[in-house]
Amino acid sequence: MVNTTHLGGTASDVIIGRISHGLMTMHQRATGPQPDEVCFAAIKAGVDRLPPGAKMFLNSGDFYSNTWGPENIEMLGRFYAKYPEYADRTFLSVKGARTPTMQHDSSMESLRKSMERIESALLPYKKMDLFQPARIDRSMTIEDIMGNLVTLLKEGHFSHIGLSECTAETLRKANAVYPITAAEIEVSLTAYEAETKKVIETARELGISVLGYAPVGRSLLAGKITKLTDLPENDYRRNLERFREDNLEYNLSISSLIPKIAAQKGVTPAQVAIAWVATLGQHVIPLPGSSVPERTLKNCEAGDIELSADETKELNAMAEAGEVKGSRMLGGKEESFLWG
Repeated sequence: MVNTTHLGGTASDVIIGRISHGLMTMHQRATGPQPDEVCFAAIKAGVDRLPPGAKMFLNSGDFYSNTWGPENIEMLGRFYAKYPEYADRTFLSVKGARTPTMQHDSSMESLRKSMERIESALLPYKKMDLFQPARIDRSMTIEDIMGNLVTLLKEGHFSHIGLSECTAETLRKANAVYPITAAEIEVSLTAYEAETKKVIETARELGISVLGYAPVGRSLLAGKITKLTDLPENDYRRNLERFREDNLEYNLSISSLIPKIAAQKGVTPAQVAIAWVATLGQHVIPLPGSSVPERTLKNCEAGDIELSADETKELNAMAEAGEVKGSRMLGGKEESFLWG
């Protein structure tokens, strides 16, 4: 049986697959963008395995490319033009509100530019279902940000509102202005911070979905990276603190439980990592990325894996220990992008 769940907020009547599909790696990748046909097949693979009435939650951005351009969302426009029957079988969330220099700007001027980029790529084939500012613009109050988003929603640009990298307090304040459908935060066995738990609990209380991005720790937990040289020379992860040579060996050592459980169950370490995120609540929806159909299917199958009580207890202990070395991003100024 393929497991499903309901979205939250104003989309509580929408049934989606238990595992969602992040599209960033289709165009933001060391080896260059994937060809359209590969991207199309990767999307269709997840949608086609769902039961009737369920939608695949797709997560895109109007800056998903190696040049921070709209290549990913433009690919989606071509996908829906070629396969119009998939428009109603997918729930499309798009992140935006970033300037050309990658600053976070939720002013109405910036948001309208995002609407123009997104709609010029998608319409008339697909209207985005949900819009998210990619990060919380700290130059504005969340109430003012929400006011701008509600104005655009009422104008018909999208149907639901989401947030990304928000604190529990910000989520609560935003939801008081207008019901939030989903909050996207990093959730994994190596990203289970005090604020992560607060957001998950606040979302449960308020009836909001949590989209857990990077559930495999950007492949740190997939069992395929054993040393820094396993990553291509221009791979962005080489700049992340957790993948730096002085941290990587240690971080891999504390994750050794994952491949052990995977071997016992006959699944992959990545699937165990994704399945654990799904144990955190029916409202917590793992958001792994995939740029090929085989990976999409493996990710989706993780939503049907049942972890035993003992396995869950062991994995919980690993997550709670929080022994990972290095920050989630680059460190320094980059950390200001988190927990807005």
